[in-house]
Amino acid sequence: MRIVECLLTIDDLDAFVARLGEIGEAHGVTVQAFDARYIVDRAHLQKAIELADRAFERGENIADDRAVEILLYAAGRRQINRALELGVDTGGCPAVIVIDGDGDEAAAADAIRELDVYEAAETLGEYDPARVREWFNVGEAELATGADLSELVRERVALLVVEK
Repeated sequence: MRIVECLLTIDDLDAFVARLGEIGEAHGVTVQAFDARYIVDRAHLQKAIELADRAFERGENIADDRAVEILLYAAGRRQINRALELGVDTGGCPAVIVIDGDGDEAAAADAIRELDVYEAAETLGEYDPARVREWFNVGEAELATGADLSELVRERVALLVVEK
């Protein structure tokens, strides 16, 4: 798994998503962009990839597309329309772009960095705690147990498997 951190300024979301798909196909990898304000850390994304791959291996995947399946797990949601809220949107957005697969992840990352919507920035770990807590429904009682927000988010990601 390779991560590209950046600020994106997107005018045409459909064209941007299509371009990410083209980059993924050209380099034999899966590419998925996330709004960095919802992604707590690298482990959050790694868990989503692991569970999405396991779902495909077992024939239990929700989406036909691996990138969308990863998005569903990262969001902890079974409904694609709801999970898309965790993705990037038009306008300016801090982003974390995941590149994963057996192909050339480095070349795909370089291609993303060359996009005109890309601006280098450190965004991973710059999440909005209130936004994350609301999205993943993490209350004060859970935080009082001593578990950190990252652990609780990974728990929510893992629970998507159980919610079938």
